[in-house]
Amino acid sequence: MAAKGEGWRAALLSVLLLAVLLGAWEWAVKGGGGPGGPAVDPELAALLSPAAAAGGQTAMPAPSDIGARLIELLRDPFHQRGTNDQGIGIQIAWSLWRVMAGFLLAAAIAIPLGFVIGMSPLLNAALNPFIQVLRPVSPLAWMPLALYTIKDSNISSIFVIFICSIWPMLLNTAFGVASVRKEWLNVARTLEAGRWRTAMRVILPAAAPTILTGMRISIGIAWLVIVAAEMLVGGTGIGYWVWNQWNNLSIADIVIAILMIGLVGLLLDRALGLVARAVAWQE
Repeated sequence: MAAKGEGWRAALLSVLLLAVLLGAWEWAVKGGGGPGGPAVDPELAALLSPAAAAGGQTAMPAPSDIGARLIELLRDPFHQRGTNDQGIGIQIAWSLWRVMAGFLLAAAIAIPLGFVIGMSPLLNAALNPFIQVLRPVSPLAWMPLALYTIKDSNISSIFVIFICSIWPMLLNTAFGVASVRKEWLNVARTLEAGRWRTAMRVILPAAAPTILTGMRISIGIAWLVIVAAEMLVGGTGIGYWVWNQWNNLSIADIVIAILMIGLVGLLLDRALGLVARAVAWQE
């Protein structure tokens, strides 16, 4: 009951902090932007808005303006009126599709390979130098090579997601499998359980929480990387949409995109968090 009350107080404090932040933002843009307000570069101001060009207001939209624009975008999030005019729902769907394709492909390779590495100290020692060299490489550094060899921007984006997703899952799986208690393996051996049965009935359940932790890390990194990758390759996706709105100087749309990226990232993490909670165990 005490924990529940603490949760309500934390939520109330969060709402209060948000209200203060938005109120200060609204005041700074609309209440404090009179003559003598923040100076805006004349050339940029001329592109942003007539008010900014006249020196009367900052070009940054107020929260009320962003809210009105958000409602307008959500009225028809899946519209298609040309290559550069597609709804924000379509852009997010494209990004999610690329992330899930790269992520699932990485999971299909990283988890079995991590399982084998975790069970074999010899293979672990042999592959460790390659992993340690490749793991710190920025996923975006692979993009030129992917574009040159694959010659398809969409598949290249998926490849970059694959590269950035594979290492956390591989390393966590190998660590989780290698950390299974020897007593449990000895019990399985005493009961004459075969390798496959031991792997599925003892090692996999014991290592599952660690594997899910690696998957949560991977999905977070993948969602971060897709925005930058889509800015590079263009076409569709929330990253491309952000860059396109910057080219159109639509600051409100950029703020909305940042909000959407954060919300989708949160939902992805919470979804895997629920799975992780389902496989968690305590001795």
